[in-house]
Amino acid sequence: SSATLGGDLPTDNAQCIRMLGQLRAQLDDLPDDPYLLFSQEIRNTEHIVPSSLPSSAAIVDQVLNAAVGTDLVGILAAGPVYRGFANSFGQRNWHQTATFNLDWSLYQNRDKAVKTSYAGLQWDAQTFQAKLASAKAQLALLQRPAMTVKPGAYRVYLTPTALNELFSMLNWSGLSEKSLRTKQSALQRMRDEGLELNPSVMLIEDTLNGVAPGFQQDGFIKPDQLKLLEHGKLTGSMISPRTALEYDIANNGANAEEMTSSLDLAAGNLALANVLAELGTGIFISNLWYLNFSDRANCRITGMTRFATFWVENGKIKAPLNVMRFDDSLFRLLGNKLLGLTQERELLIDGESYGERRVGSTRLPGALISDVNFVL
Repeated sequence: SSATLGGDLPTDNAQCIRMLGQLRAQLDDLPDDPYLLFSQEIRNTEHIVPSSLPSSAAIVDQVLNAAVGTDLVGILAAGPVYRGFANSFGQRNWHQTATFNLDWSLYQNRDKAVKTSYAGLQWDAQTFQAKLASAKAQLALLQRPAMTVKPGAYRVYLTPTALNELFSMLNWSGLSEKSLRTKQSALQRMRDEGLELNPSVMLIEDTLNGVAPGFQQDGFIKPDQLKLLEHGKLTGSMISPRTALEYDIANNGANAEEMTSSLDLAAGNLALANVLAELGTGIFISNLWYLNFSDRANCRITGMTRFATFWVENGKIKAPLNVMRFDDSLFRLLGNKLLGLTQERELLIDGESYGERRVGSTRLPGALISDVNFVL
């Protein structure tokens, strides 16, 4: 059961006691749950990071002043975020942090726009100005006549934002121990056949340096870091308490959905300043969307390019590209086709706010790939 509290203690207490009574009344009608597991080991934690953010009004003023002369639209979510857990055994866990997530677009005309985001725990005016300047430069490039290239395989650079869309697909049961046990994971071949990705792929669930709490809804504590992919090999998975009980293994504090919430991909050796030169001739992709699995068993994903996608020749942007659809496997894109990851990484915070601000995050580099299959 859930409720919205109003801040008046007697009223809130009465509402919670009433809810508790309603829940207890339903217990006799429920069948036994053989995999019900909740934490009975009392492990109290407190994590408080005081806000160092300027006021939201100050951030908005800075954004609007810098955006004069452009058609900017966006959303700012900023300020403290709280998460807590308590149970009748006496366990108490508290998580408090303050983040900002500015997600905006510079619009040109029709379907032409540049989408950018800036997120973190500390607002830096110079970083924002640099991001806005880059977006303005891309917006100017969108004024050139758009090109259409034939379907085929092209050399590609994916920004951290675009790469994040690919890695988000792994949260569709890809790294779930339950899905791996039931042969439904998109990474099943890595578990069953020993298939490996590029050795530079080092993926962890980094709770210590993320913005999500270090405990889950049943009171189990998450490890500071959980290794998932080491040198391209699948070495870990997200294990919820229910899965742990069902298969008689140890849980690692994963939520019921066995999804990551603080994903971290290690940086590579490619300097961001050299990306266009290293790309040479190919496609620069800022964003992807409408992704779905086209062949889950082979981790094959299809999706569309979005916003500022450019055709590059000899290390220089020549023209914006019309929307294209790709269809390719992560086993290829992050395997023998991966040429390099950038030294610089970007923190991306989940921008969803349905019911509450999300606290999920990813920290990712950009990726240079030798060829990606485009089907239209």
